[in-house]
Amino acid sequence: MVDAFIPIGSMVPLTGPSAADGAEFRKGVILAAEEVNARGGLLGRPIRPIFADTGRQGAEDVVAAARTLIGTHKVHAIVNGYNIGPQNSEYEPVAEAGVIYIHANTLLQHHDTVMSDPDRYFGCFMTDPADYWYGPGFLKFISWLRDTGQWKPSSNRIAIVSGSKPYSIVIAQAMASSAAKFGWRVCFGPEIVQTPTSEWREALDAIRATEPAVIANTHFYSGDLASFQLQFMERPTDSLVYLQYGAMHQSFSDIAQGKGVGVLTSTVIGLLRDEMGKSFASRYVARFGEGSTPHIGCQSYSALHHYVLAASLAGGSAGPGGFEQNRKVAKALKSVIYRSVSGTIRYDEQWQAAAPYPVVSQDPSLGLPHLFFQIQDYRKPLALIAPEPFNTDRFVLPPWIDARG
Repeated sequence: MVDAFIPIGSMVPLTGPSAADGAEFRKGVILAAEEVNARGGLLGRPIRPIFADTGRQGAEDVVAAARTLIGTHKVHAIVNGYNIGPQNSEYEPVAEAGVIYIHANTLLQHHDTVMSDPDRYFGCFMTDPADYWYGPGFLKFISWLRDTGQWKPSSNRIAIVSGSKPYSIVIAQAMASSAAKFGWRVCFGPEIVQTPTSEWREALDAIRATEPAVIANTHFYSGDLASFQLQFMERPTDSLVYLQYGAMHQSFSDIAQGKGVGVLTSTVIGLLRDEMGKSFASRYVARFGEGSTPHIGCQSYSALHHYVLAASLAGGSAGPGGFEQNRKVAKALKSVIYRSVSGTIRYDEQWQAAAPYPVVSQDPSLGLPHLFFQIQDYRKPLALIAPEPFNTDRFVLPPWIDARG
């Protein structure tokens, strides 16, 4: 007898340092499941989300969560946002069971693992582009600002400082290796600073001595980045300041306040401010309250909708051991181009990860937009300034550059 419900697992950090994001990933799955079920479910069978806490997101935590979802709950798929730390170790129980796994870990290592044995890892998908693409994507962005006359850099020099996590180092190295292609010269770094830390003055002193037009910090903890910006503002230079991802969080602006105005930041998976994005945000806040964060929850929300669409076209889903049917689902995931509230998710045939626009896909309808934001008023939402045609605001010169004439 076939069970009425289709169990879908989700590995989320409900406790630990990423619990705030984990709570939003959980909400995204819940909302997507409710919407799917309201429309009749997956080929008539309702979705039942099952959550496993990954805590501090180490390899043991995430692997244990995967084994519980697969072994105890017999899930047909695992769909979640990111878990920082397992370094793909959770792919092994997924591969052994032959279920589908969709995540937003943002790791270049995902490409390497999947391509090392495509048959074994057929079910592993990354719903956003890899961390590597932050590097050339950022260089393309600042070159666009330069080439369109929105900003006149004082030189072609760029300074790069990185935190000590692999994610940050990969991005910093990608920036450095791609700089010349876009007409930039690395004058400092990539300098790796042991993180977490709130002390950046030594690195900043060395950076100031090189007189860069751009300063990029690829560390991502919001509190640490706020310290970096406050210490930069002790003696600001004629430089754009880019702070990786963490400056998107309200906690950054709560600390930096007015001294954070002008900072640039970005994400390779975020919520668009078009009709679809605004509608989703309204539904999300109506369901979970004013304190909820749709631009985080959209990651798991979109991934689950994409999975259900692909599984429906494949003729259904299967639990652990259902290799034949789940291979059909995996094939459908790669063939179905899905326009989500974050933009278009189109899985690369080899990587099984989303391709970014505009640094890989030149077509905005075929890539997930790498969104660039600027803090223009720390009391208001970030200004979405790139890429075209998704931007809703214009870049403005940071006030520390204005003040220096």
